[in-house]
Amino acid sequence: MEVRQNPLGSAPLGKLLVKFAVPSIISMLVSALYNIVDQIFIGQGVGMYGNAATNVAFPLTTLATAVGLMLGIGGASNFNLEMGRKHEENAKKIAGTAFGSLVIAGVIICIVARIFLRPLITVFGATEYVMDYAMTYVGITSLGMPFFVLTTGGTHLIRADGKPTYSMLSALAGAVINTILDPLFIFVFKWGIAGAAWATIIGQIFSAFMVLRYLPKFHTVKLSLHDFMPKPRFLKMVMALGMAACFNQLAIFVTQIVMNNVLRYYGALSIYGSDIPLAVVGVGSKVNMVFLSIVIGISQGAQPIIGFNYGAAQYSRVKKTYRLAAAVATIIAVIAFAGFQIFPRQITALFGSGDELYEQFAVSYFRVFMFCTFLNGIQPLTANFFTSIGKAPMGIFISMTRQIIFLIPLVLLLPLAFGIEGVMFAGPISDGVAGVLAIILVLRQFKKMPAEGQAN
Repeated sequence: MEVRQNPLGSAPLGKLLVKFAVPSIISMLVSALYNIVDQIFIGQGVGMYGNAATNVAFPLTTLATAVGLMLGIGGASNFNLEMGRKHEENAKKIAGTAFGSLVIAGVIICIVARIFLRPLITVFGATEYVMDYAMTYVGITSLGMPFFVLTTGGTHLIRADGKPTYSMLSALAGAVINTILDPLFIFVFKWGIAGAAWATIIGQIFSAFMVLRYLPKFHTVKLSLHDFMPKPRFLKMVMALGMAACFNQLAIFVTQIVMNNVLRYYGALSIYGSDIPLAVVGVGSKVNMVFLSIVIGISQGAQPIIGFNYGAAQYSRVKKTYRLAAAVATIIAVIAFAGFQIFPRQITALFGSGDELYEQFAVSYFRVFMFCTFLNGIQPLTANFFTSIGKAPMGIFISMTRQIIFLIPLVLLLPLAFGIEGVMFAGPISDGVAGVLAIILVLRQFKKMPAEGQAN
């Protein structure tokens, strides 16, 4: 009866998914906006080399996102599972451990990035002409990593506490500030790429402040100061269920580095040169982030519903939630696919103009590399599904399929035969295979679930 009284275990699934997914989508879009707004204003105010610099800088943001999601989603998944099992004391310690670990991890990333700044930029794929822009941008934005990591993970924990709207507003506030300050710093103060970096940091600080402000108001459990000291037992639990989301981002991190260096090498051997591919792929990755943010937001919105009902042995609600989320994600993916195929020139033009070769490469990249976008809603949703039901190894494996297992080998091998065009062919092949595999694995898991009401 207590489980049934919790809205996660009894409310209509459609309304629940809207309640949790919409704020999550907006929060993820806000995260994407931090990067895409910078890219637009830098492209208009600095030019192609500025776009290339933000692409080179992007792996550091991805790494910080990986850590934030590992601790945030891992903490939220464990929190909801323990609350579903009525283990409130464990849930309290998990939330505190996750918050404390987010602060520590953000500081560590900041220090490491500051110490090894130039070697990192070189490994990330900077060319001679892009290096100074990238050094300036990353040198400043690295200072904001503690705030960025705390916000990235903290908003998931706030959502798990049943406050998705506040979670959304925490992220949204920083993005709005960033969007206002970007044109002011770049065009009015004439700070160039440094202005975009400072606008980003100020927005991140404000979002982190809102997350910290929520902690005394935690709703389902009351957190004490002692709870924020990370405890090894609970940190291990958090990391176990957060690894799928972390590995997904780490896969993107590694892919970005490999892609940048492959583009730099094979671009130099082509008519495009190294800087055009770097700039175009930077634009493409930021645009694709908008679509992925919606898909990931849907999967994260489904996470507390799936986790609670799986812990409460209400397996029919688990299956229905996944199917509903998959249907919505696929509709979004088809819309994104149509946009990438029909409007590649218009999309690229938002980020500044280039010569004929720049536009030629941009059109080819959007239409070829992103050809299987219509399948890309399934893989992240399925990885998060397995994490939500406590099957972290399977979630990690699915997270690794598209980027690590399929895309990176293809990016390295296909250019040997097809040059720079081989990079484009690698995208749809890896997307297609990863999507089909995710569907097969989740259907097998549905068949393995016990009878309704029987603990797994």
